[in-house]
Amino acid sequence: MTAVIEATSRDLLGYFLRRVRSAEDAADLLGETQLVVWRRVDQLPGEPLEARLWMFGIARRVLSTYRRAGARRIALADRLRQEIEVRGSVAQPVGDGEELRALLLKLSYLDQEIIRLVHWEGFSLAEVATILDKRPGTIRSRYSRARTSLRQAIDDQGDDI
Repeated sequence: MTAVIEATSRDLLGYFLRRVRSAEDAADLLGETQLVVWRRVDQLPGEPLEARLWMFGIARRVLSTYRRAGARRIALADRLRQEIEVRGSVAQPVGDGEELRALLLKLSYLDQEIIRLVHWEGFSLAEVATILDKRPGTIRSRYSRARTSLRQAIDDQGDDI
């Protein structure tokens, strides 16, 4: 088990770094994932590739929990802002690839995750299906539609990206 965790930890950290804003949050999410793996060690698949996919599935659920908690914090902050009637906008810094990330956010969460797992993490569509616990045919069709939608959005935006 230790060898599987060590072999996958760097990839999982990269997975989290590409999905959260701070390295500290990514490290915390990696630690939480490793803790879940440790608790569920009796379910760890014996095949290294299957174990890796299983760990990415756990990482995805840990990230989902993190995002739900973040959404609740944001909703609470919004309610507090409304109560004290503080109005204003906060500008978000725009860096490299921000336009593409914004277009990606227009897709459904599942489609975003499929694109990220294929293009950022390097998984095949069959592996993505395993991680997301979906049928391979579903993943293939959603991936195709998501790519078409992204391509169209990029074309609509022009050469700014």
